[in-house]
Amino acid sequence: MLNVIPLFSSLSEKQLASIGAHAAWRVFEKGAVILRQGELGDSFFVIGSGQVKVYMTEGDREVILKTLATGDFFGELPMFDQEPRSASVAAIERCRLQTLSYKSFQLVMEDSADIAKRVLETLAKRLRDADRKISTLALMDISSRVSRTLLELAIVSNGRKVVGEPFTQKDLAGMVGASREMVNRTLRDLMQQGFIDVQRRSITILNDNLPIHY
Repeated sequence: MLNVIPLFSSLSEKQLASIGAHAAWRVFEKGAVILRQGELGDSFFVIGSGQVKVYMTEGDREVILKTLATGDFFGELPMFDQEPRSASVAAIERCRLQTLSYKSFQLVMEDSADIAKRVLETLAKRLRDADRKISTLALMDISSRVSRTLLELAIVSNGRKVVGEPFTQKDLAGMVGASREMVNRTLRDLMQQGFIDVQRRSITILNDNLPIHY
């Protein structure tokens, strides 16, 4: 199972066996909180199956920083700076996760320069994504933020681009940094303009030229 996870795909069977001896598989049901912002961390997580959201909260407001899926990892930052968790992570569908203690994973990185390189590349990509998200929130109006997020989340189903489960309109609001009411109003406007079709459990993109303005 480990060798199908991109982070570990270059390891030898001996190295995979060594990781497996120090790792544990855990299952989290939809909605379960895996990590909490502000907690001290001692474990690193790799997603074997399912999807999670990384988010921050302020009062009753939630902002989703990113979503992660099979093959991604999270919870790595305290391993480098010994600071508390910078964000919370929750399952947006049933997830099977592999957990490794920081001590065990540091040994893995010391044993494999390729894994250390992949971790650093992923951290750099996430920093770039964070810069882009900050730019989006600062420079785009609500309609543009919703449009861009729909295009990013959409998957092709029966020849159409669809945003559906496990994502909800509440999740969409958290991703664009707006209230659910504002997002609902924006979705209605986009539907009236013929860009999307909103159903109870899904949103279908009818026209890829969604309005995105800076």
